[in-house]
Amino acid sequence: MTTLDTRPLTDTLTSLTGLTGLTGTAHDELALDAYAQELLFRSARTANTFSDEPVSDEQVRAIYDLVKWAPTAMNTQPLRVVLVRTPAARERLVSHLADGNKAKTAAAPLVAILAADTGFHEHLDELLPYVENAKARFADDEAREKVARFNATLQAGYFLLGIRAAGLAAGPMGGFDAAGVDADFFADGRLKSFLVVNIGRPGEDAWMNRLPRLEHDDVVTVL
Repeated sequence: MTTLDTRPLTDTLTSLTGLTGLTGTAHDELALDAYAQELLFRSARTANTFSDEPVSDEQVRAIYDLVKWAPTAMNTQPLRVVLVRTPAARERLVSHLADGNKAKTAAAPLVAILAADTGFHEHLDELLPYVENAKARFADDEAREKVARFNATLQAGYFLLGIRAAGLAAGPMGGFDAAGVDADFFADGRLKSFLVVNIGRPGEDAWMNRLPRLEHDDVVTVL
């Protein structure tokens, strides 16, 4: 078992972002302390370069054990994560990426393909035991794929937060040929890729400039 990183959260935050203090106002209304708010949200960035420090299977297991509690409709849990570790598999994946994503993915310590399992209903007797014959509700292939993609995307957001919670940086990318990835990695057609994520400690010049965010009143309407 890998020993968990016991450095103070402030040190972890500095290593991930280069910041030594808070970037925004910590809200007393939130249960998370100020540095957890920074680590998971305000200071968290999409990394474009990574150090050579490896990401272990134990770290990935710890991330999953945290994010598996994400909500999904009828507890469907359709997200599947494929870790691309071997050089041959990495080369195959990179060939399907947009040009701007190839070099950083080839160099990242770990890359994950996130996919939606269109056969998620096979697990419903176990995952939804109080609904008799729940599998039969998803007999329509097209409707089932929509459910799989929507709920896997919900889980993907939690997966990115879990990476940050482990003191790592994530580089999620949608710029790839999904049909090509599916044909290459998921030839039986059951899994549908929708995101590729680079994972690791950020390297030199990892960050683009922070872009603005919409404010509360631009987004939230009260009726």
